[in-house]
Amino acid sequence: MKEWIDSVLNHKRRQAFPLITHPGIELMGATVKSAVSDGRVQYEAIRAASETFHLSTCSSMMDLTVEAEAFGAKVNMPEDETPRVVGRLLKEMSDVEQLQVPALDQGRLPAYLLANQLCVSNIKERTLFSGCIGPFSLAGRLYDMSEIMVSIYTEPETILLLLSKCSAFLVDYCKAMKSTGTAGVIMAEPAAGLLSDEDCRLYSSDFVKQIVQEVQDDNFTVILHNCGNSGQCTQAMIESGANALHFGNAIDITEALSECPPHLIVMGNLDPVSLFKQSNPDQVKQSTLELLNRTKNYPNFVISSGCDLPPQTPLENIRAFLEAVEEFNRSI
Repeated sequence: MKEWIDSVLNHKRRQAFPLITHPGIELMGATVKSAVSDGRVQYEAIRAASETFHLSTCSSMMDLTVEAEAFGAKVNMPEDETPRVVGRLLKEMSDVEQLQVPALDQGRLPAYLLANQLCVSNIKERTLFSGCIGPFSLAGRLYDMSEIMVSIYTEPETILLLLSKCSAFLVDYCKAMKSTGTAGVIMAEPAAGLLSDEDCRLYSSDFVKQIVQEVQDDNFTVILHNCGNSGQCTQAMIESGANALHFGNAIDITEALSECPPHLIVMGNLDPVSLFKQSNPDQVKQSTLELLNRTKNYPNFVISSGCDLPPQTPLENIRAFLEAVEEFNRSI
């Protein structure tokens, strides 16, 4: 992992790292439901995407329900849409006090660990990242996002206890993913983008930092993804200690780059919906080249989609993105 980071920082060529599991699912004719339920299907989808687009780096699915389900949350899984948590598992302090940190054999966790194991065993020529949810986003799915945004002010001790349990679980889960041999984990913490910098530090980054300290080393890195941040909590993200930060399209990426230290990898932030899914190849290529040119003075930048590409993203738009990166690299 240290070598991968050094290769980004010390070369002018831009690396492309789109988050494209859903196109892989469609390439193999599977459903989203099968991929989030069966580790072998998910592995085949990751492999199909990485081989079709000749990616040097790929990632497992960004599913923000699998960890909540392991805690006991109810999850709705449509055939061809991303899963979503239904209802509210926790309502008060006594619920949080009684909440048990789940073992790693609960729910669909074994399927995701199997997908990681199969990828490491069979996709040896590519760098693979695992995926998990962040602590505040997980807590919000267990407690309800609207309720947790109020309770951080009215019942902070309840939310801090919940976050401690979420973080303890995520340490175990990240260690299990690390043991499969992946290069790191993309930790999706979009709900933290709803917070101010001070609150993001208190209710997200302080807990992310605990996880980072347990699992990050020269062979395994944490990429903290926060597509909700519009610029107000970048400093809190930096203080998490993660080796890389992944931003969504809500932020001005050049401003984020100017705030981040030069040794920190910064990733993002082309719009996954309005650009990748809803536009055409010419627009994708033009937007990609514009972003590459705006960030050309920052060697720590890795161009990526701002979040996981949604189902039914046109394959030709992904190819246009990758062609633009190659065109840019030939020009430098």
